[in-house]
Amino acid sequence: MVRAFVAPDMDHPDGTPGHMHHDMSVLQQHVSFFDQDHNGIIYPWETYSGFRKIGFNMIASLLLALFINVALSYSTLPGWLPSPLFPIYICNIHKAKHGSDSGTYDTEGRYSPFNFESIFSKYAKTYPDKLTFKEVWSMTEANRLPFDFFGWIASKIEWMVLYVLAKDEEGLLPKEAIRRCYDGSLFEYSARMQMEAQWKRKNN
Repeated sequence: MVRAFVAPDMDHPDGTPGHMHHDMSVLQQHVSFFDQDHNGIIYPWETYSGFRKIGFNMIASLLLALFINVALSYSTLPGWLPSPLFPIYICNIHKAKHGSDSGTYDTEGRYSPFNFESIFSKYAKTYPDKLTFKEVWSMTEANRLPFDFFGWIASKIEWMVLYVLAKDEEGLLPKEAIRRCYDGSLFEYSARMQMEAQWKRKNN
């Protein structure tokens, strides 16, 4: 059964402890971290700022912000006219869902625990609760739909960004990090870790 507001798995039946959904779908929660002024709209400079806060360098943050906002903006706009500022409207983010993905989000932005668990039952061959880089790549290859060129590219970029952000010391991507990416709590956690690391460097 799909879940509208929480992203559970077998170890976390109620989703991420302490994470507030604010009546947003799981997909809306996934992107809301990048809404820096909390007005429901994400502009490219906010996407850039969000990636900087979670530890990406200036060049990577700029390229990701341009790709994400240019690619997703129009589908989420409330009207027909495009905007030169490439805003992403969080309330319509489900309209920007691309193909060739894991199916963990449905077309309304809800979360499918079954499809999430299927990621590991199908592709986690080395460890039951972690993915190697090769397994991540194999999954994105297996999810490719015919002639869905944008979906192929978007899926690869999303999973490579997640791998860089959340891999552990052994180069493995933990299940818990992936689950928390889906509800956006991973970004909040990563930003806190970056702030704490900066504070320690300044006070040492």
